[in-house]
Amino acid sequence: MSDNDAAEDDGASTGEPSFEAAEYADGTVTYPPHTVGPNGAERVGTVDLRQYEGRVVTWTTSTATPPGVREPNTLAIVEFEMGDGYDGPPVRALGQIAEREDGSGEAFDVEIGDRVEPVYADELREPGAGIREPESQDWDGFRFRPVE
Repeated sequence: MSDNDAAEDDGASTGEPSFEAAEYADGTVTYPPHTVGPNGAERVGTVDLRQYEGRVVTWTTSTATPPGVREPNTLAIVEFEMGDGYDGPPVRALGQIAEREDGSGEAFDVEIGDRVEPVYADELREPGAGIREPESQDWDGFRFRPVE
């Protein structure tokens, strides 16, 4: 399915972290990664989900967000298209929809079935807005942007 070194090299070449899922001895892939797969198989490597497109399974817009999270905040469950050779369970992730590039701060519009790709965001929420010390958490991650 994947080559561990290729996933690491891709992340290094772009300067961004990988969107890491786990690959198991039986060929299944899960996100988030776990030490043991859904069928009890050992973890044998990683898969960088940035290399795959996904489709929106469902989405919602939250208008009552936690401190420091944009409002409104559109979230989607995305199922990744792992290729014809993949025979495992669906690989899904929950995440924010990326902001439009017009400077409005609004998320792209999405519909069920839309194709999306993961994009790195160095700040998913404003670190100083919560009750925790900013240094105690990671504030980066991935959002989903529609594929044109």
